[in-house]
Amino acid sequence: MSKKESILALIREQSMLPLFYHDSEQLSLEVVKALYAGGVKLIEYTNRGPKALTNFSFLRKAIDKEMPGMKLGIGTIRTPEDAEAFIQAGADFVVCPVVIKEVGDAVHKHNLLWIPGCQTSTEIDVAERAGAKLVKIFPGNILGPGFISAVKEIFQNISFMPTGGVEPEEENLKAWFNSGVVAVGMGSKLISKTLLEQQNFSKLTESSIKTLSLIQSCKK
Repeated sequence: MSKKESILALIREQSMLPLFYHDSEQLSLEVVKALYAGGVKLIEYTNRGPKALTNFSFLRKAIDKEMPGMKLGIGTIRTPEDAEAFIQAGADFVVCPVVIKEVGDAVHKHNLLWIPGCQTSTEIDVAERAGAKLVKIFPGNILGPGFISAVKEIFQNISFMPTGGVEPEEENLKAWFNSGVVAVGMGSKLISKTLLEQQNFSKLTESSIKTLSLIQSCKK
């Protein structure tokens, strides 16, 4: 199994992709440790600040040393140059907010998983033709589970992961998984601004355990 295939399999298995960014490398590490303690084995660190690459490199080294089995991807990538920089820093996969074929080409060159963001059926088609096997449906709370139900039969060779406004609650998660998604992306609904300000990492671990368990029950 290639690295691309193994990451896709892990996303399907975990069925949740936590994502976040913080300027502090130490606080970022504490978040990753808390998620790992809660059973998370796959995280997207987002390229949303001036220290993203430095922090990512710091996290990569810490994960390799302290957290066996943890995979670290980079998100919010919009140029092939950024993709290359983070891949060189050890990104296991690359997530984009939109479909940019040149970014996809840069990621495919390294045989890594590329997850572009889509909002329309046309964008999903463009992403699939550019080699995507999984697309991020963004913003998820605007499009809703009904969108997935409507388009999934057209795109039977591609998987869907909504991100943005996905709630860690049974009713919302059931609606998404019943619509046919393979995973959900979770940012501030899991790693909230309040939690980061209070540095309540034990609560994040508890929330991770609870959310992962809830997702598995909602998939059945």
